[in-house]
Amino acid sequence: MKIYTRTGDGGDTGLFDGTRVSKSDPRVAAYGEVDELNAWLGLVRASTTDEDLRGMLEQIQRDLFGLGARLADPARRIAERVTKAAVTPEDVARLEGWIDRLESELPPLRRFILAGGSPAGAGLHVARTVCRRGERSIVALGRDAVEPELVVYLNRLSDLLFVMARAANRRSGAPELEW
Repeated sequence: MKIYTRTGDGGDTGLFDGTRVSKSDPRVAAYGEVDELNAWLGLVRASTTDEDLRGMLEQIQRDLFGLGARLADPARRIAERVTKAAVTPEDVARLEGWIDRLESELPPLRRFILAGGSPAGAGLHVARTVCRRGERSIVALGRDAVEPELVVYLNRLSDLLFVMARAANRRSGAPELEW
């Protein structure tokens, strides 16, 4: 199978249900932002030797592939066939557990902090903002356009990415700069 198909040369792309839409379609933009987030997390995973964070990031990347698949499936046909594309309350609970665990090793926040620190910490701050952008794009599709779990997952993920950035910086000895 070749990587190029030429089917998108006219500026359109196919969704899972077979419909063709413009590459500027808001749904395509939303799953493109999730893909960008996934790529940022891959860069962060490659930039850290912290195996704990690397393991979390790998699982999140797998989750994001499923989330992107759900976004590319407005007819919700994939949900019945592909269990690894599911985004469940258990996935959100996993993120919350990681937040709680990482926060337990961090000093409480007293002020806003500037993004930066170690390469992994800075990358996680960028990923957090991309995650928020993706969340806004999905919300803009409308309440009935996607399963509510997708928005909840991204909302919780952005919180986790902030805490992960702080943890990455603390574990690497990079100071947090307060605003």
